[in-house]
Amino acid sequence: MVGNASDAALKSGTTVLLASEPLTASVHVMGGAPGTRETDLLAPDKSVAKIDALVLSGGSAFGLDACSGVVDGLRDQGRGFTLGPALIPLVPGAILFDLLNGGDKDWQDNPYRALGRAAFEDVSSDFSLGSHGAGTGALTAMVKGGLGSASFVLDSGVTVGALVAANPMGSVTTPGDRHFWAAPFEVDGEFGGLGPDSAVGLGRSLDSRKMQAMRALAADNDLPSERGNTTIAIVATDAALTKAECQRMATAAHDGIGRATVPAHAPGDGDLVFAASTGGRTLASAEAELGEIGHAAALCLSRAIARAVYCATPAENDLLPCWSPTQT
Repeated sequence: MVGNASDAALKSGTTVLLASEPLTASVHVMGGAPGTRETDLLAPDKSVAKIDALVLSGGSAFGLDACSGVVDGLRDQGRGFTLGPALIPLVPGAILFDLLNGGDKDWQDNPYRALGRAAFEDVSSDFSLGSHGAGTGALTAMVKGGLGSASFVLDSGVTVGALVAANPMGSVTTPGDRHFWAAPFEVDGEFGGLGPDSAVGLGRSLDSRKMQAMRALAADNDLPSERGNTTIAIVATDAALTKAECQRMATAAHDGIGRATVPAHAPGDGDLVFAASTGGRTLASAEAELGEIGHAAALCLSRAIARAVYCATPAENDLLPCWSPTQT
């Protein structure tokens, strides 16, 4: 289940992923500037076996407090790790930078704890994509970013899905902003059905409307061109995976960011992928099937990134336009 909470004036929000039971999870970070909470405990050698929820949020470092709102909600429901009389919900999270996107950031009290709690109260199997939750204020290099999701059911019956807040330094569209880098992986016209760009020699341009707009907003021509970004994602499966296998799934899924975003994994990006398993489907041979699961996760993540941009909607004081099929 996924829950979203947004603040239109803030141009930011939070997304939480929750299951009916605790999740086996791990993480892999490939960006140079991540912002995270409780990710160390997801390493395969750490003693914590399962976690209670995962959070993606806007707000840069302030947004990490969204995890606290989710912790509050879980504790009220009696969920968490028990240690004697203590009940401790475990909620790792990651953030993206959306502090220079035209929203009102002049708050007195950090709003993200409340957004986290609101997202927790909103969890459902039916949720909105585009300019919602952690994708509310997201921007790519050339057009608005957003929240995206995609999934596959493999021939084995295993389900693999991806959830992403796409706010990268790089572009999700080829020059001209009409075609998506992820077009070869599209399924059933889910992000416009326009197919791949027929041009060749692509990828060398690093043009960024986002950085131009952010510099103007900050009135600072020395704003580093690689700062203020990040693609944060969760890939999940019902296959019964260990923490080490989840980490391998997360590592493989990063290929999906690289195929859908150009460039990806930059020094100023905080690119991060969580991987989670509900454990509902036992594998005949995890070693044999893990490669296919990781590959499917990468494909889903590429599709989810494109869908995040495709589903974004305009709002007052936006710095960038939304994607449109009429772009040339």
